[in-house]
Amino acid sequence: MTPKLTPKDLALLNGEEGPAAKMAMSILNRMLPVFGVNRFMDIEAAHIDSTVYMGVATMEYAERLASLGAKVAVPSTLNVAGVDEHGWQDWDVPGDVAANAIRQMKAYESMGCIQTWTCAPYQTEHRPHFGQQIAAGESNVIGFYNSVIGARTERYPDLLDICAAITGRVPAAGLHLDEGRKGTKLFRMTGIPKALQEDDSFYPVLGHFLGRKASDGIPVVEGMEVSPNEDQLKAVCAGGASAGAIALFHLVGVTPEAATVSDAFGGGAVPPAVPLVMEDLREAYAELSTADGQELDLVVLGSPHFSINEFKALAPLVTGRKKHPDVDFLVTCSRAVRMIAEHVGLLEPLRQFGGRITVDTCPLTSPMLPDRIKHLMTNSAKYAYYSPGLLGVDVTYGRLSDCVESAVSGRVGRDEGLWVL
Repeated sequence: MTPKLTPKDLALLNGEEGPAAKMAMSILNRMLPVFGVNRFMDIEAAHIDSTVYMGVATMEYAERLASLGAKVAVPSTLNVAGVDEHGWQDWDVPGDVAANAIRQMKAYESMGCIQTWTCAPYQTEHRPHFGQQIAAGESNVIGFYNSVIGARTERYPDLLDICAAITGRVPAAGLHLDEGRKGTKLFRMTGIPKALQEDDSFYPVLGHFLGRKASDGIPVVEGMEVSPNEDQLKAVCAGGASAGAIALFHLVGVTPEAATVSDAFGGGAVPPAVPLVMEDLREAYAELSTADGQELDLVVLGSPHFSINEFKALAPLVTGRKKHPDVDFLVTCSRAVRMIAEHVGLLEPLRQFGGRITVDTCPLTSPMLPDRIKHLMTNSAKYAYYSPGLLGVDVTYGRLSDCVESAVSGRVGRDEGLWVL
């Protein structure tokens, strides 16, 4: 397939916009056949996941671009980094890892990226709008931009996302196009109690189910009886992108491109519906835990990063209480959210409870947790899915209130009434 390069593409490729843009465009051009197309298109924004320190190679890649004078051509937010830049000393992060991770952070800052350092950029002032073309890394961000906002991005891997940001160009493929956004599989919720649909614990489980059953397709779900809030929807995005590779889903009557089932399938043929029943959800719920009823070492919240509304929900649960001395209690969020939460008085109850906060990063991308952590509890499907493999720990999934009560008692406890109806 012969590439159809525009004069702009050729100028970038020939170095007329500088050596960094030439390097970035040459990488994109070599990747064009991988996307199965022969032309590029413009983007208006980017979200860069290449910030995660994965070793010396990722640091040197960023520094190489920076040394060539790289500057992003579109507004580009930054995902989590390998460390909390100003608080890593409070954790078990090796000094050499911290130094290299910070060098990598500085390189991306020098390219003109926006220093959000969060996996929830959609909850900042830099939130995109419906139909906006974007190059996003970070799987839950891809899902949220596409599904909840109706912006358009393909799955951009680390190191390629920054190339798109520097050039302002991406392959004209997949989820950027109308044809690529049609549903591929229909699930019909049947017999799911409304009370469960109103509960926060439902949404990470729904995401996990979709990731397992729809793989890398575009699932469509009908039968919702409630209107989920944004934190609940971001939990679906994170669960679906972790257990599978869900980059776009449609909730009929909820998400912006799915007013009807027909809309979700782009006006084309609608496949037979697959029932989604309580038995399916209970199975997905069970899969998110590798252990239960054990003594607890850590409660970890904030994957994706905690929002202001989540801090508002947490504050009354911990006010006037103390966690068990043997249990660490950690919340991860962005710098901006921490600042706002501090200003409105939401952090002091957490501190009095014995909780801790870290920004810029998360335990899945930073070697910050001590070796003594063997069993953690979380309300995040993403933490629950990845922690056994990445951190070598057992995990129990539960709602936010379950996590707090378990942290107080020192042992895992869950109110599972809604799950046994």
